Amino acid sequence: MKVAFSTQDKLRVDAHFGWAKNILIYEVTADGSELVESHEFGGKLEEDGDEDKLAPKIEAVKDCAILYVAAIGGSGAARIVAAKIHPIKVPQPESIAEIIGKLQEVLKGTPPPWLRKVLTKGQDKAPDFEDDEVEHG
Repeated sequence: MKVAFSTQDKLRVDAHFGWAKNILIYEVTADGSELVESHEFGGKLEEDGDEDKLAPKIEAVKDCAILYVAAIGGSGAARIVAAKIHPIKVPQPESIAEIIGKLQEVLKGTPPPWLRKVLTKGQDKAPDFEDDEVEHG
């Protein structure tokens, strides 16, 4: 699954989504991870109320299942959730490598229901007829 990280220094989740200079996107599995995209953003990122700055960031993370942020505004959060991306706020700056490691441990075990749902993002759900009972008449 693809996981996005809001970052200023490209090492830690340390950025408000709207103010982030960088968004890194990793492909994360239970067995490994790989940086697949790196997006840089310029301009007046600190300006509150500038909804236009969110559009390119939302476009950058549209294929991701999870977005890690230090903070996110109400409008940004609503738009992320509407794009079927699960935002996760970290309480203080945290290493991207450590977050990936923790996520991989969860993936190796029994992921919570919200994460199992997130894992299916982008997959076409084929109907599962195996458990359906068929009456013969």
